[in-house]
Amino acid sequence: MEWLDLLPHSLAIFGLRMLDITLYTLRMVMVVRGRRNASWGIAFLQSLSYLNTIRIIFVDADNPLYILSYAAGFATGLVVGMLLEKHFSPGVAHLRIISSECGPELVERLRRAGYGVTEVPAEGRDGCVSLLNCFVHRHDADGLVRLAASIDPQAFITSEDTRLVWRGYWHRSAGMRPFFSRH
Repeated sequence: MEWLDLLPHSLAIFGLRMLDITLYTLRMVMVVRGRRNASWGIAFLQSLSYLNTIRIIFVDADNPLYILSYAAGFATGLVVGMLLEKHFSPGVAHLRIISSECGPELVERLRRAGYGVTEVPAEGRDGCVSLLNCFVHRHDADGLVRLAASIDPQAFITSEDTRLVWRGYWHRSAGMRPFFSRH
């Protein structure tokens, strides 16, 4: 069999495996966030993709081109899943900003930009610092970080994903809006 004859199956293996791993990455995000229906739907599609990949491979399991296509699809799917998760995944990020010199200006400018900010006076190694807590939709986090870094390039900024338990307000492109979480 010539390699050109193997190309359609190799491309199918690559594409299906990439889809499988992309869906796996997104499914794990939905599981962590407690989204049962989305997790179920994604798992269903993922299993179809995986089974079809295996079905094609079993035609000629020793073929090196199939093995490479499978591995390349896996690696590519992981990267694609990460990119999609970053841009489209719902959720809330908790950003902590520690500023030793620009705390009041950061609070004022972030609030003016529509972000909710809770300021906590804190003590750092070299004296008083401002500890700012901000909760934002994950897709708004990069904008908040860019704004904070433009005001205080020396600020220490961390981010972590959180799960809402109770109510709150925060920035949305159309301004402040309430968010009422599921209980």
